[in-house]
Amino acid sequence: MKDEKQKIPVHVAVIMDGNGRWAQKRGWPRIRGHREGAESVRAVLRACKTAGVKYLTLYAFSTENWVRPKTEVAGLMTLLSKFLKEQARELHENQVRLRTIGHIHDLPKSLQKELQRVKDETAHYTSGTLILALSYGGRVELTDAMRRIAGRVKDGALEPEAITEETIRESLYAPDIPDPDYMIRTSGEMRISNFLLWQLAYAEFYITDVLWPDFREPEFMKALEEYSRRHRRFGNIK
Repeated sequence: MKDEKQKIPVHVAVIMDGNGRWAQKRGWPRIRGHREGAESVRAVLRACKTAGVKYLTLYAFSTENWVRPKTEVAGLMTLLSKFLKEQARELHENQVRLRTIGHIHDLPKSLQKELQRVKDETAHYTSGTLILALSYGGRVELTDAMRRIAGRVKDGALEPEAITEETIRESLYAPDIPDPDYMIRTSGEMRISNFLLWQLAYAEFYITDVLWPDFREPEFMKALEEYSRRHRRFGNIK
């Protein structure tokens, strides 16, 4: 049970890195690492409920991931479909809604249908929110936002001088979701890899050498303990 005085982030974003390396270290196919990584997703979802984290965004598949071998991409799509079917019950039991961000139309039609079904069925839940970033890229999101704003200017609905940070925020994929307080990246890589470029502006970062398939409840709780020791100033000196 968490310390009642412990600061808990409202929104945690995770770059789930290291699945392939985890499998290769053991002489197994990369897809085996992705399967084990799916178990870590379930573990972290449970940990979020225990700790009181309300929003969890997972970088599940980037726009750059499409260049991976076709067999690996196909395996990931199959794994995601299987995860949705198996996880839907737990989402219902815990009253967690599913959201997605990214170019979902790039995904296989059957997967799009499955995602929409689970999103529709869980849309009314308020205990927590799981956001899957799929075919997602931060630069693509900002480009799409600029196009929406340019369209409003072209139509005469918005003056260029009236564009503010809030105008940009309202044009992002999920403007109703608060920005992440905390960004966790596994496998020790020291970069954000085109993830939530606008939203992570003031997030605290946590980098761990632990590979994603090994990142279960104890590791997540360890990360939250580190967050509780951070002092977020947002540009202030206090």
